[in-house]
Amino acid sequence: MHTKEYITAGKDLKLAKKALIMLHGRGAQASDILSLAPHLQVNDYALVAPQATNYTWYPYSFMANPNHNEPWLSSALTVIGEVVKDIEAAGIAKENIYFLGFSQGACLTLEYVTRHAAKWGGVVAFTGGLIGDILYKENYTGDFAGTPVFIGTSNPDPHVPVERVKASTRVLESMNARVTEKIYTNMGHTVSKDEIDQVNKLVFTV
Repeated sequence: MHTKEYITAGKDLKLAKKALIMLHGRGAQASDILSLAPHLQVNDYALVAPQATNYTWYPYSFMANPNHNEPWLSSALTVIGEVVKDIEAAGIAKENIYFLGFSQGACLTLEYVTRHAAKWGGVVAFTGGLIGDILYKENYTGDFAGTPVFIGTSNPDPHVPVERVKASTRVLESMNARVTEKIYTNMGHTVSKDEIDQVNKLVFTV
């Protein structure tokens, strides 16, 4: 099971007006996802990067039946919720809390915010989709109230089917998220400069 462990960068939580939660991919570390920060327009943000136990948020594909990824999946979602509470306790409101994830971290990002839809600051999913062998829409509640969301992926991608990305976009849009979906031909399983440019324009400058 995961424990609430994270590293921070940027502004101190008690001094910042905005916070960005950054979720790393499978096999990576919190410091890896933080390495994106210099490329993002988040100079005035408190940056919080949780660390998954054993470097993995859940053991199997995000397209597996969610029960197969338990108890790790629920534990990971709980950790994110605890981090959100820490940020709110520091005086930062939901509409100033942002999320960003890559790959497994992007899937977890989308799953958390869609289970807790609200007017968040913004959401960035670099190569990810909602979790499950099918989409369990009964898990998704709330209203994004126009929250800007960016979802980017490669066609093809070895881990994330484009159709799941498109289906995830539809779910978020039905909950009033303002989604920008970008599908890049043969980009590979990575984060591209265009994606960085897009999120700086669409999410972090709102």
